[in-house]
Amino acid sequence: MDTNIKDNVLFVNLVGELDHHTATSIREEIDRIYQGNRVKHIVFDFEKVGFMDSSGIGLLMGRYRNASIVGGKVMLIKVKPEINKVLNLSGIYKLMNCYANEEEAVANL
Repeated sequence: MDTNIKDNVLFVNLVGELDHHTATSIREEIDRIYQGNRVKHIVFDFEKVGFMDSSGIGLLMGRYRNASIVGGKVMLIKVKPEINKVLNLSGIYKLMNCYANEEEAVANL
């Protein structure tokens, strides 16, 4: 995982699998960065994610809750079809939107 902060937005570049083996450490790192830098929005980049299970949904939901408290948004970018299927089934798109790239996501803040 790689992170970057620009203009009150935390960009999280996820890599590999987002499952019960990795979700806890990713969550802890994101929360530490999010709270330590007082950013408002989070953009998750799924370009390099090959697999995601319900632990990944939980990770996204928790960050959505944290961002909502401060009036922020959580957005997803570069979601592959196989990950999109999991996200669709979860109903998460009722809470957060998916965009093609960072620029499109930031334009919709």
